Amino acid sequence: MNSTFRKTLLAALIAGLVLPIGARAADVDLAKKIEALSIELEALRAQVKANEEKAKAATPDTAAVSDLKRQVKKLEDKSLSKWLDVGGSYQFRIDNLSGETRPFVDVNATFANAQQALQADFFANPSTLPGSSTYFGGMGMSTSSALTGLMGFASGMAGVATYDDALAFLSNPMNAGMVQGIGAFAAPVPSYKPKNSSLMTNLFNLDLGAKATQDVSITARLSMYKVFGAQDESAFTNAGSAPFAADRVGVFDGTVSHVPSDSRLNVDRVYATWHNIADEPVWFSVGRRPSTAGASTNVRTNDGRPGTGGVPSLLVDYAFDGMTLGWAPDIDGWPGAYAKVCYGVGFESGFRGTPSNSLADTTMLGVAVVPIDTDPLRVWLQWNRGMNIFDAPSMSGTYFGDTSPKTSLGDIDWFGIGAMSTIKNVGPGKLNLFADWGLSRTSPNANVSAQFGFQGLLTGAFFAPEAPASKTGTAISLGMRYDLPSGTKLGLEYNRGSKNWITFAPAADDVWTSKLGTRGNVYEAYVIHELGGKAVSSYFSKTFVRFGVRHYDFKYTGSNNWVGAPVAIADVNGADMMTLTPLKSATDIYATFEVKF
Repeated sequence: MNSTFRKTLLAALIAGLVLPIGARAADVDLAKKIEALSIELEALRAQVKANEEKAKAATPDTAAVSDLKRQVKKLEDKSLSKWLDVGGSYQFRIDNLSGETRPFVDVNATFANAQQALQADFFANPSTLPGSSTYFGGMGMSTSSALTGLMGFASGMAGVATYDDALAFLSNPMNAGMVQGIGAFAAPVPSYKPKNSSLMTNLFNLDLGAKATQDVSITARLSMYKVFGAQDESAFTNAGSAPFAADRVGVFDGTVSHVPSDSRLNVDRVYATWHNIADEPVWFSVGRRPSTAGASTNVRTNDGRPGTGGVPSLLVDYAFDGMTLGWAPDIDGWPGAYAKVCYGVGFESGFRGTPSNSLADTTMLGVAVVPIDTDPLRVWLQWNRGMNIFDAPSMSGTYFGDTSPKTSLGDIDWFGIGAMSTIKNVGPGKLNLFADWGLSRTSPNANVSAQFGFQGLLTGAFFAPEAPASKTGTAISLGMRYDLPSGTKLGLEYNRGSKNWITFAPAADDVWTSKLGTRGNVYEAYVIHELGGKAVSSYFSKTFVRFGVRHYDFKYTGSNNWVGAPVAIADVNGADMMTLTPLKSATDIYATFEVKF
């Protein structure tokens, strides 16, 4: 059975798996036709070969041989392998997780305590009402009045839109008294050491590529990512307690298939690309973008370089819907050079100007310039602007209930420059190196998030609003991987983010939180060993195991969170009201078994 027939048969089998049941009868007929076509093709090839053998001993019939070759080419052009590519990957992963937190006051639990306590008083002592409230007695309130006041307080909070609104709200004596009274219901959380010794996950990707015409193609990836023994993200998000990081509160549009959830096969990416526009080295691509796991993440994950569709992972790791216009000129001295302009939508707000909706879409514009892209050296420069950044994505069933964007907090600009290189013949193997630097700068508007206690874009704390002010953060990511001829690869990585560093990378494959968005230091060492064996399904097929350890040393709160001002971890004490559990440190020891086909 030759390779063309194997590819044809594989494609037919996959088509049979994914098509509706009602179409199976038609599929059987199609499979029979494909098989017959393949048999005919093999017969023609055999005839061509026979004629070529005869040509060694006699003068060949040139016209007959040419005619047979044309028939073979015609049949090959009709084969599935000519226009359809099928590939994918499977990963089994087990993580041993341990960490240490700082003591804090859980805001969500505090409000729940207040409401439950007042309701209990109200229903337990109906004959004595109105009586003095135990908690708001200094305000001369009865329990029923306190309960009503708390409800009114929460309702009034929801109406706060700007920094000035927040100041006016908190300066009201009644509201100030309620803030003080809520302190009686404080839900303090002592320092503790969370641990999960065996978090196991399944990740499956099915990659499809199809050529519609000579210059137009479709690329798609279907993905399933789930925790063993679960059909939701609860095991991944510290369910039942304040989450450890904003990017692990729950699953939303930008992280579907990148944060474990359930066993559904989701569309992770699908986009159409038009090449060679006007016979120039220009392309246009639109759809759900390949804007995740870009350079230099591919070094650690043992993948190939992301190509012209990739993004620097230090700045962006988010599943965007959007479009790209690119140009790849052939310039002497700048091999592989290209530039592109990208646009993506992170949140669609729907109809605006209605009485119930004043939100703007969250969008991102990016410009990438890659002056050289070769195996020995790849250099990239990137600028992105995120516009109308939302305060919370749309998520269901989180620790905070169902969340959605309530306001736009402003814009963020990112600048980055990076390089990666492969140096061959370094001792017995080759050395892969990368370095990436990024800068983030916020441009907050006057809005504050009512659902997060009047915090703004990297400004303020719960019930402590801060005037809008631009803040700048920086980050660096360094790494190396040494590849031995035996198939063993040894890697080391380090990254550091400053106090006000913020990236847009919630879709990173990190369990605790995206390491490239950490405000502090992250150290990682890993070993990859490829299991060998001849590739069957494609040239890039490989099977390997990976063992690694990653350690987070957090210096400030709020890693990967743009709502609220960071606080030095050393300064966090048991009296601080926070929505997220402040992690002091965290370690992840992991092992994977991976198949790429």
